[in-house]
Amino acid sequence: MAQGSWYDADIDHVIISEEQIREKIAELAKEVSADYASAPEGLLLVCVLKGAVMFVADFARALGRHGPPVELEFMALSSYGQAATSSGVVRIRKDLDREIAGRHVIVVEDIVDSGLTLSWLLRYLESREAASVEVVALFRKPDAIQVAVPVKYVGFDIPSEFVVGYGLDFAERYRELPYVGVLKPEVYARS
Repeated sequence: MAQGSWYDADIDHVIISEEQIREKIAELAKEVSADYASAPEGLLLVCVLKGAVMFVADFARALGRHGPPVELEFMALSSYGQAATSSGVVRIRKDLDREIAGRHVIVVEDIVDSGLTLSWLLRYLESREAASVEVVALFRKPDAIQVAVPVKYVGFDIPSEFVVGYGLDFAERYRELPYVGVLKPEVYARS
């Protein structure tokens, strides 16, 4: 951790370092590139806002070094339910800006926890007649999954703790941290 940063006192401990994230993204990019080497039209990466922004930027650059051409799209979704959990009832806050019929789509997610929202998103994208739809998620909480979702590419399985950093937030803060850390309980308990 950087000394003297505003967030130092809020992080209990780091579970995934900046270097580990960088290495894993390179591995995932190589794997995806190999799988889509015969896709001359390239890949359409669909970033799920806001959490996956950090990941999609680094992942797209890594793909560019290894493989097919990449285009970016963004979606923003909100799911209704308790503040900390998803109900699976989804509202599109920002839809795709182009048609995806016939395209190879990779959904870029920061984290898969319940799987409810992602399950809905996959059905939605498949209904738009993409050639293929796969998921790359940098983080997954296996103990939190309520719906089996086919996530082909996974970076790290993490414990069901309150984690922040590298796109993961608490009240829109901590996304910019270059690592993933466990937030001290007293930080989210006071909200």
